[in-house]
Amino acid sequence: MSELTKALTDSTFDEEIGSAEEPVLVDFWAEWCGPCKLIEPVLEEIAEENKGRLRVSKVNVDDNLDIVRRFDVMSIPTLILFKDGEPRVRLVGAKGKAQLLQEIGRHLS
Repeated sequence: MSELTKALTDSTFDEEIGSAEEPVLVDFWAEWCGPCKLIEPVLEEIAEENKGRLRVSKVNVDDNLDIVRRFDVMSIPTLILFKDGEPRVRLVGAKGKAQLLQEIGRHLS
């Protein structure tokens, strides 16, 4: 994880998502997940290129079961885009940068 992505936990999730002025793309991941590691550099690029328009955050599914259950995350990686505190887009599985941007692009300001 870099300075461009922020780790969220069961205790910080609601405050971070609720107070965000820009959309937040949350990556539900785990250390042992191969596809999660594959999309990490893609998410870093998206975070860098969209500073001020989009935040990228991560939730470790092994450590934050309350959030995982609340959003019915059954497989990883799962990406959920939150805007105005509400989930707007859900993507499951490793996707390429172009596909991710196409899916979330209309929610960016």
